[in-house]
Amino acid sequence: MLIEYENDSVKDIFTDFDLMKKKIGNEKTKTVKKRLNQLKASSNFSIYLMTGLGKPHPLFENLKGYYGISITGNVRLVVKPDSINLDPEELKKCETVIIKGVMDYHGRKIDWLIS
Repeated sequence: MLIEYENDSVKDIFTDFDLMKKKIGNEKTKTVKKRLNQLKASSNFSIYLMTGLGKPHPLFENLKGYYGISITGNVRLVVKPDSINLDPEELKKCETVIIKGVMDYHGRKIDWLIS
């Protein structure tokens, strides 16, 4: 699968893992890199969802249309499938995801670590 980025600042951090380590630490960076490699290895978003790696789950409210992928207990990689909608048949055609960033959430409080 192809990876794109929601903005240049996210792209800058996701293409420089030394910079990412400074922002979120070594352990979270290792897991983010692993999740990116898993996404890239999947031919489409539907296949990635079926693997269950990182417990991908749809988000809601102001992040409707995005998916959270677990990095740690409360930290998620937030991605958006580049598809018309989130129907299973459309996700089988989705060969690109857009990275929004990395967030830490506790209940309804969201803290963007990378955005």
